[in-house]
Amino acid sequence: ELISLPFQVRAIRLSLEGIDPLILGAAASAGAGPFNRLVTILLPLSLPGIVAGAMTAFAAALGEFGAIITFVSNIPGETRTLPLAIYTALQTPDGETLAAQLAGLSIGLALTVLIAAEYVSRGLNRWLGRRPPAQAGWG
Repeated sequence: ELISLPFQVRAIRLSLEGIDPLILGAAASAGAGPFNRLVTILLPLSLPGIVAGAMTAFAAALGEFGAIITFVSNIPGETRTLPLAIYTALQTPDGETLAAQLAGLSIGLALTVLIAAEYVSRGLNRWLGRRPPAQAGWG
């Protein structure tokens, strides 16, 4: 479910922000390159956020699609959600193009929501006088 992508990204982002940049700096000073720091530090420490984001995305996708396809079915001319419209398009001959366009629309909406949430979050942080979390160095 692409609509739940912002929730997944948010969970992973919060998990990554919780990693102390000093750990990455210590690994870099010990000679670990960017790929080594990614594989040995960032991924293991952010795994709980990755799992939480994946579970949230799965639950949202199941909750939205499963109930609709089970109880409402597909009534032509009625309002449908994007997942149901994509599913319907894939069931029709030569519907792959429409399904791809709908998936692109879904991705665009998800990114728009994510960017809007980020701007609102930054605005609230400025309004409340909070500093953003320290950024982890990659290089």
